[in-house]
Amino acid sequence: MALMRCDFFSEALGLSTSMTVLLPQRATSQIGMSGGVADGDPPVLYLLHGLTDDDTIWLRRTAIERYVAPLGLAVVMPQAARSFYTDEAHGNRYWTFLSEELPQLCQSFFRLSDRREDTFVAGLSMGGYGAVKWALRDPRRFAAAASLSGALDVAHRRDHPTRPVDPAVWHTVWGDQHVPGTDDDTVALVRRAGVDTPPLYVACGTEDFLYDDNLRFVEAARAQGVPVTVDLSPGAHDWAYWDAKIQDVLAWLPLRSRTPTGGH
Repeated sequence: MALMRCDFFSEALGLSTSMTVLLPQRATSQIGMSGGVADGDPPVLYLLHGLTDDDTIWLRRTAIERYVAPLGLAVVMPQAARSFYTDEAHGNRYWTFLSEELPQLCQSFFRLSDRREDTFVAGLSMGGYGAVKWALRDPRRFAAAASLSGALDVAHRRDHPTRPVDPAVWHTVWGDQHVPGTDDDTVALVRRAGVDTPPLYVACGTEDFLYDDNLRFVEAARAQGVPVTVDLSPGAHDWAYWDAKIQDVLAWLPLRSRTPTGGH
């Protein structure tokens, strides 16, 4: 695969930022690594980081490059600070950056498919929240979305923290705004989800402090008839869990070809 650290200017943010990108490369002679390339422009997975991390973290803490190499899948990992992928009340426009500007920039920078059936989003913790929120607010963009240990009930989490987030984060993101029932409330979003909602994958460890939040989201999704694959199994809020579960997500994604050309 080709690994790129892309530094660029964001009009939405009004500043220079970065993303880490994996692009498929056909490879038949690399020792210990196969590389596949799908027919046509490659499918893309937007992979989102958590609250204390950045766009490099998936590469540093997991073997994501090795996992996706034989799939012919591009991976875009953007930088979003501690924004909860939201247009912050006292900060910057990270929702606009993520949902509008980033896909347009990726299309202009790289050769990627823009078809819904080739577009996916996933993330962990804050990024799991961002992935699900994006899929529910823009359902016709994605073929599937996945959350690992996601903060899937921020409206409840903000008022009932069992592991407190720095209050300054909540203030920066939402200020005094009312979150329940808004487009930043993923439980409310899934309760009004329509028939075009993409399949969701929700995984959370039973020892995770966000476990009850995930239960509430899953209950709401099932009540609405949203297609959701649920994996609530032993695990904590840590990279051992996420490294294992991202492999399950990749196996679950409805890629149009599981046997891209050029692999072993």
